[in-house]
Amino acid sequence: MLTNLRIFVMNHQKISSLHINNMCFCKIRTSLKRLKLPVPLGRNYSSLPGLIGNDIKSLRSIINPPIAKIRNIGIMAHIDAGKTTTTERILYYSGYTRSLGDVDDGDTVTDFMAQERERGITIQSAAVTFDWKGYRVNLIDTPGHVDFTLEVERCLRVLDGAVAVFDASAGVEAQTLTVWRQADKHKIPRICFLNKMDKTGASFNYAVESIREKLKAKPLLLQLPVGEAKTFKGVVDVINKEKLLWNPSSGDGKDFERKPLLEASDPELLKETTEARNALIEQVADLDDEFADLVLGEFSENFDLLPAEKLQTAIRRVTLAQTAVPVLCGSALKNKGIQPLLDAVTMYLPSPEECNYEFLKWYKDDLCALAFKVLHDKQRGPLVFMRIYSGTIKPQLAIHNINRNCTERISRLLLPFADQHIEIPLLTAGNIALTVGLKHTATGDTIASSKSSTLAAARRAEGEGEKKYKQSDEIERILLAGVEIPEPVFFCTIEPPSMAKQPDLDHALKCLEREDPSLKVRVDPDSGQTVLCGMGELHIEIIHDRIKREYGLETYLGPLQIAYRETILNSVRATDTLDRTLGDKRHLVTVEVETRPTETSSAMPVIEYAASVSEDLLKVSQEAIENGIHSVCLQGPLLGSPMQDVAITLHSLIIHPGTSTTMISACVSRCVQKALKKANKQVLEPLMNLEVTVTKDYLSPVLADLAQRRGNIQEIQTRQDNKVVIGFVPLAEMMGYSTVLRTLTSGSATFALELATYQAMNPQDQSTLLNRRSGLT
Repeated sequence: MLTNLRIFVMNHQKISSLHINNMCFCKIRTSLKRLKLPVPLGRNYSSLPGLIGNDIKSLRSIINPPIAKIRNIGIMAHIDAGKTTTTERILYYSGYTRSLGDVDDGDTVTDFMAQERERGITIQSAAVTFDWKGYRVNLIDTPGHVDFTLEVERCLRVLDGAVAVFDASAGVEAQTLTVWRQADKHKIPRICFLNKMDKTGASFNYAVESIREKLKAKPLLLQLPVGEAKTFKGVVDVINKEKLLWNPSSGDGKDFERKPLLEASDPELLKETTEARNALIEQVADLDDEFADLVLGEFSENFDLLPAEKLQTAIRRVTLAQTAVPVLCGSALKNKGIQPLLDAVTMYLPSPEECNYEFLKWYKDDLCALAFKVLHDKQRGPLVFMRIYSGTIKPQLAIHNINRNCTERISRLLLPFADQHIEIPLLTAGNIALTVGLKHTATGDTIASSKSSTLAAARRAEGEGEKKYKQSDEIERILLAGVEIPEPVFFCTIEPPSMAKQPDLDHALKCLEREDPSLKVRVDPDSGQTVLCGMGELHIEIIHDRIKREYGLETYLGPLQIAYRETILNSVRATDTLDRTLGDKRHLVTVEVETRPTETSSAMPVIEYAASVSEDLLKVSQEAIENGIHSVCLQGPLLGSPMQDVAITLHSLIIHPGTSTTMISACVSRCVQKALKKANKQVLEPLMNLEVTVTKDYLSPVLADLAQRRGNIQEIQTRQDNKVVIGFVPLAEMMGYSTVLRTLTSGSATFALELATYQAMNPQDQSTLLNRRSGLT
């Protein structure tokens, strides 16, 4: 066997020089699985189609297909709906892998992190580039867990279309709503894929109805299932009135046949399909005027005569206008329905040139790109994912980072294929690239070719608007919208094994923070400890695990704590004077401020100035005043948590000539602190949206447990044979809830948590919390 492998490698030396992992480990994998040895194995990747030896010319023609043939899509869904399995099948049928990976076996392409393979979940999004019937598809597999919502957000920001995957037995679930809202925000056309049609309890009609009711979307049924649950055999193409049946003896699902539906062999199915096609035509005609004219004119008597191409073109227009969503079905695990899904992606989702990006007219043909993700590679350093909107990127190109106002050089350009990368000579607009050598670029940064092209774009933008913008405002206008980073709700201290390892820990955290903007790292000013702030228990746990595996540091985590907020309940005035002589200079400031609660919710302090404050004084000292206010509002008087819903008015300001801005800032801080301490204070705690899916048998113990956790149940819905409990619960009561829920329901229930808002704690709970923090209890 080893001799055969050696000959195989020698025959493929040329292709391996292009960094393509092209070795077939099928036999080795089978024997290792039999032995149950925990040996990490590489995946089997095919070479790029059309790539012969080291022919860069043919590679270049493949790398940069016509922009109309490019599709940038994401796979999004609730956790465990089958996103990664669907992606795995897509890669297999498009010829980019030679064996089918399985989430349970931990050998999928896009889940390449050790933590993902162990837990069977997607933690960070992975980009994959492949071809399907002459189209170039850049696909991103996104996480479904709520702790990694930012991963979905930053990927959707740069995609042109998305495939929403649903569990056919559950329909729309909690995280489905979240990712759907994110796609709405970025105005992304979608296709729905009802997965797991082979699962017990799968219901096509139930899933479609839940899309209609919960997502308020208009589903266009392009397929019907042939059977459900154990009887699921294939799908019916409603547009062409054809039956697609997969060969049961074909293990990999490549083998399927397309048969026209006939009255003689399938009378019931033909009748159902004809009704579904007529309903689809009427639906599309209601949404598209051009198609309505066609239907009412030539084909009003008989819809059967309407050509499939005309209907498909109208469905594409409706999908791109986001007035409806095409719905397809199948079973990724059982290898059914993936090829028609790929056809639908190329047929109904937009190419980059069909997306209306307003900023492109300002950049013209100059480079305009958005950095949307950063990864750290031990050998190559930071790898930055970029979506190119206009212009061309090449290796050794100097680029200008508009957000950070700095120039960097791209050393190498790669085509992403999960954890495998292919080096390429250039990449044009509409593509997703992976760049090496950028030291300062981070998530959400806008990239241009040079500072002069940036200023030219700013002038064009300003020319279209009003002429009252300063240069800094012009630059602001041409920045591409970055990513909104949610506030962390959990935090805990992290300690290195010894003080000598502190610099290594700081470096690891700096790299991880740049990679994951939802992770915040700060140093506690009182204790000097390093504090990790994250989106949930799993998020912090994964970060801790990555520090150990990737940076070789055994760190110690303190107990998880809740990110509380503080506010005040009444209005208070305070005056303060700071009088210092440093050297031969006297610094004298007198300040009077008023703090009061705001009527509307605001995370940042609302700063106001009384009419009596001199405008001339404000011109020179406004920045120092606001810095002083913001710094004191970061730590409230009760717990040291950030203040929110607070308005601060400056009533009086007297500054001695020659007083430094630092002294002004210090005096304002001290005065605001004094006012906040005098006021009646209130702790605000994070309140979470909770959704628990549980069987009827275990509903009572789950409700009883939630009542003890100060839960507020809003409604109990029925989903097939399960009950779905929807309500609110304080985050402080949900520590370790997953273990308790598993115990209560014998592992049959699932739950989803998402931050809803901050609410005031009742006096008794607040008193208990303050006593615990001060060590009295």
